[in-house]
Amino acid sequence: MGIGTGLLLFLLLSAHVDQGEGTPMSRERDSVHIIVDFADTAEIDRWVTVNDNVMGGVSEGRASLAEDGNMLFSGSISFENNGGFASIRARLEDSDLGKYEGFRIRVKGDGRIYQFRVRVDGDSDGIAFKQDFATTADTWIDIDLPFAYFLPTYRGRNLQGVKPLNATDIGQIGFLIADRTAGPFSLIVDKITAYQLIAPVDM
Repeated sequence: MGIGTGLLLFLLLSAHVDQGEGTPMSRERDSVHIIVDFADTAEIDRWVTVNDNVMGGVSEGRASLAEDGNMLFSGSISFENNGGFASIRARLEDSDLGKYEGFRIRVKGDGRIYQFRVRVDGDSDGIAFKQDFATTADTWIDIDLPFAYFLPTYRGRNLQGVKPLNATDIGQIGFLIADRTAGPFSLIVDKITAYQLIAPVDM
């Protein structure tokens, strides 16, 4: 359930990443809709854990409140009993995202590769749409995940012949780690927003 080098390079070049240094073309002109802001600590309670134990594995992953008041997605990946993934997910209360272009997430990771995943109509066990993203250890980064780049997947297999993701149907969001690396992981999430570019972004 990992990703190839070519696909990773494509995604890294495609995603707009801002490490807080600022750019000549300010993002303040974007239209942004806040989906989740973990300044409201009650948001943590909406996130459900789904790990590889549903298939007999023993990996661990959970959502908890980080020391800085953000959400911490953490645990440990194990390949025992053919396992290898951990995930968390939450239903959207307001899923009318049709006028936006994608998700923007602000995260601080550990250098590992994660997935941001969505499901339509809140379906808990159907097709998911995913986008992989790389993290920089101990560094806050903003990552844009355009709706057009989400790929359909089911139980670790990429699917062909599936209609592209329709943003108006999104009913669930989540994070997953399945980077074929055993051991502990840690991803801190500050905000999840939907964006619409009003002015071009200076790359």
